[in-house]
Order: sequence, then structure tokens, then C-alpha cells
Amino acid sequence: MNFYTAIVLIVLIMAITGMWGSRSKRKSREVEQQQSQQPALPSERETELEEEVVNLRERVKVLERIATDPARRTAEEIEKLRDE
Repeated sequence: MNFYTAIVLIVLIMAITGMWGSRSKRKSREVEQQQSQQPALPSERETELEEEVVNLRERVKVLERIATDPARRTAEEIEKLRDE
């Protein structure tokens, strides 16, 4: 193999590698475009989890109020709940 054959092979390898890289970049851009075009609707599970978070936040508010209120007032409210 002479010097010019080696240069031709190197150029050919670089050209093939460049075409392969641009093809893979184009495919990844197409996939990104398809994903961005799809509407991002929340799934049923996500909706359930959001509702659960809202409920848990309400419970935490009640627990914070119980923890920060004077003991007598808390005891009275607990007794009222037991009577119901």
C-alpha cells in the first residue's frame, strides 16, 4: 500500500463516519420533534397522585394546628369529635 492509497482510505473512512453521524443526529432530532408534538396530558395515575397530595396537605394543616394549639383547646376538640 502506497502513500496515496492510505490517504484515499483515510478520506473514505472520514466521509463514511461523517455521513453516519449526521444520519444519527437527524434521527434523534426527528424523535425529539415527535415527542414535542405529542400533548402532555396527565395520566390517570398522575391525577390520582395529585388528589392524594391535596388530601395529605389538608391533613398536615390539621396536625399542625393540633400541635401548635394549647392543650386544653385540643382536648376539647377531640372530645367533640368523639361525641359525634
